[in-house]
Formats: sequence, C-alpha cells, structure tokens
Amino acid sequence: MGGRGASSGVSVKGKPYGSEYTTLLQSGNIKFVRYNDSTSAKTPMETMTRGRVYVTVNSEDNLVAITYYDNANKRRKQIDLTHEHEGKKPHTHEGLWHDENGTHRLTPEEKAMVERVQKLWYNRHSK
Repeated sequence: MGGRGASSGVSVKGKPYGSEYTTLLQSGNIKFVRYNDSTSAKTPMETMTRGRVYVTVNSEDNLVAITYYDNANKRRKQIDLTHEHEGKKPHTHEGLWHDENGTHRLTPEEKAMVERVQKLWYNRHSK
C-alpha cells in the first residue's frame, strides 16, 4: 500500500512499500488508514491484499473516503464521504484516477458499507 512502486518494493520517491500510510484499525477485509506525509487525506491507489477495502481517515479522525480495488489490486471505486460533488454528498467516483468512469449517488450496497464502517469507527474503543 503506497509509494507507487509496489513491484520493486520502493517508490520513485525512495520510500519503502507500505510506509506511506498508518493502519489505525482493521476489521476483516476493512482497513482504516491515515496518510503519513501531510494533514490532507490521500486515498491509496493500490493494494497488495485481494478484496481489501480501505477507509481513509484524516488528521482530525474524520472518515474521508472508502476505496475498493479490482482484480489487479488497483483502485476501481471511491466513496467520498466529506465533500459534495454535483449536489451529491456522499457520492461514488468510478475508476482508478477518481472520475473517469462517472460519479453517482450511493447504491443500497454502498450505503450499507458506509453504515458498517461508521459503526466500526465510532465503536472502536468499546469492545
């Protein structure tokens, strides 16, 4: 996860693979992560774990986005939770680079995932 250089284990910036994000919480195939290099919340472009879903958390511990990956472990869909796009909040962007395959309102399955990750995140300290 991260650094854009998974095949070599080191990114073009010289960072080891996996050092770009910090894992905050994991539940099954859902991993909550924070971007290490700034206060902005940048979502992972790829994963090394098949079926992984990442939830990006910003520096204020707010959920920012939920990202899904294809069979080649590249980002295929991102649910943006915090900002509005064309009057839609939350909304889904389809594609690797964010919007090349369109933007739409959440499907019932996506709404269920948003509810699931919110429940996991807000109940993380009560076991």
